[in-house]
Amino acid sequence: MPTPIYQVDAFTDKPFAGNPAGVCLLAKPADPDWMQNVAREMNLSETAFICPEADGYRLRWFTPAVEVDLCGHATLATAHILWQTGRLPKGEEARFFTRSGLLKAKRKGDLIELDFPAKPEESAQPLAGLAEALGTSFQYVCRNKFDYLVEVDSEDAVRNLKPDFAKLKEIEARGVIVTSRAQTSPYDFVSRFFAPRVGVNEDPVTGSAHCFLGPYWAKRLGKNEFLAYQASSRGGEIGVRLLGGRAFLSGKAVTVLKGELV
Repeated sequence: MPTPIYQVDAFTDKPFAGNPAGVCLLAKPADPDWMQNVAREMNLSETAFICPEADGYRLRWFTPAVEVDLCGHATLATAHILWQTGRLPKGEEARFFTRSGLLKAKRKGDLIELDFPAKPEESAQPLAGLAEALGTSFQYVCRNKFDYLVEVDSEDAVRNLKPDFAKLKEIEARGVIVTSRAQTSPYDFVSRFFAPRVGVNEDPVTGSAHCFLGPYWAKRLGKNEFLAYQASSRGGEIGVRLLGGRAFLSGKAVTVLKGELV
């Protein structure tokens, strides 16, 4: 039987913006090597694979190079496809069993809101070579389980970064987030995300990074709800709301392609 597969632009309300994700709908569990090959063939920052389980879906995410533990934009894209194709009633919550535990998604008007674990900062020493790899100085550096976070002094500094990806690939972390307070209304903060170590030089809009960015900026701005902008060439908006150790990430999604794996 052919396997349905979709390409969805996440964290945007228009095609060819936001972050494209593959969504592959499986009838039964698939071999991980096969999923990795499909993700490599799709050549997107992440391809999501879902399979029905009791009371929800098993969800896994693959970059072209590796399987990852948490991905926001591909989860948002997956929920969007479940509702759009009628596999899940529009008023019903989506439940995903993942390597990061139970994740949920629900519709809030024309937005999709993801219920993810918040990933607060841990102290970290500046890494040798990090400033050189990013091509900029920075004010502060910290990390969490997945990524390093670097704060620079302005939105322009974030937007104008031209990293050395070969040097960034040597950083022992999933990725490096670069952020600053926003100077462009209506946003609270801006960021970019680089992950050459897992096969993605720059991810256009990174939901999971905002599980880190939300708690980080909550401490500095004294509030728990934000509108964020990820300033990649495609760009995307993410709503962030913190409550009870969870990061609620909201955005829109647009289907741009559907087909079948034969």
